[in-house]
Amino acid sequence: MRIWLWAGSIVLSAWLVSVAPAVEIPAVQTAPVCEGLENPLYLTHDGTERMFVCEQPGRIRLIVDGQLQKKPYLAIEPKVLNQGECGFLSVAFHPHFADNGRLFVDYTTRQSPLRTIISEFRTDPHSSSVDVSTERVLLSIDQPYANHNGGQLQFGPDGMLYVGMGDGGSGGDPQNRAQNPKELLGKILRIDVDRGQPYAIPQDNPFVKRQEYRPEIWALGMRNPWRFSFDRETHQLFAADVGQNQWEEIDIIEKGANYGWRLREGTHEYNRRD
Repeated sequence: MRIWLWAGSIVLSAWLVSVAPAVEIPAVQTAPVCEGLENPLYLTHDGTERMFVCEQPGRIRLIVDGQLQKKPYLAIEPKVLNQGECGFLSVAFHPHFADNGRLFVDYTTRQSPLRTIISEFRTDPHSSSVDVSTERVLLSIDQPYANHNGGQLQFGPDGMLYVGMGDGGSGGDPQNRAQNPKELLGKILRIDVDRGQPYAIPQDNPFVKRQEYRPEIWALGMRNPWRFSFDRETHQLFAADVGQNQWEEIDIIEKGANYGWRLREGTHEYNRRD
């Protein structure tokens, strides 16, 4: 399978500027980067020219000078459930990776019960591989169904780690988990991985003083925030939240906001029953 990069502006940026007729839409072209990947789901970098690709079966592949390295950067296939929407979903390098060699991953475990695992690994920042024995689990979140895992990890401009969690799966969020403030499912989470054991709650999280909410919650009412990203100039957080049947969302994620699911799909009523 080939993996492609967008040259020029990213697709989301091109879509956003298209709503302003006075702005000239930049040309977008594709160019092949490499071949030989198995179910690539995510591509990122560590602050250098190296590129890293997450493969769903449970690997991170390393691309150096346009060449896919034969040996995986990280390989944890025995721990990963690779089927449907489950698998090894993303990686985020610490903002100071060049100094501390810390990276964070999101995967669905094959061990029973079905769970999302958020883990930290450590390595020499210049190394071409990661020792799997360095894994430290930060979060283990039960998944009632095998879809809607979310999966995105991203460090914000504030140095906090943001985590995208789907609503737990099935269809229609049957247990209304996305609106449940005691659940981590159906949320964007925000944690401090530089303090606490295994992490600390940032004291400016929106619900830290409300006992009915999990303090990790940054925003709620998400169905399946499969991918999100911070704008490099404005630092706004844009999330792509997968719709049920008819409506897809691109959301500007704000502190403490509720994005409606399952009460609403997009701006449309969906299910207001208890």
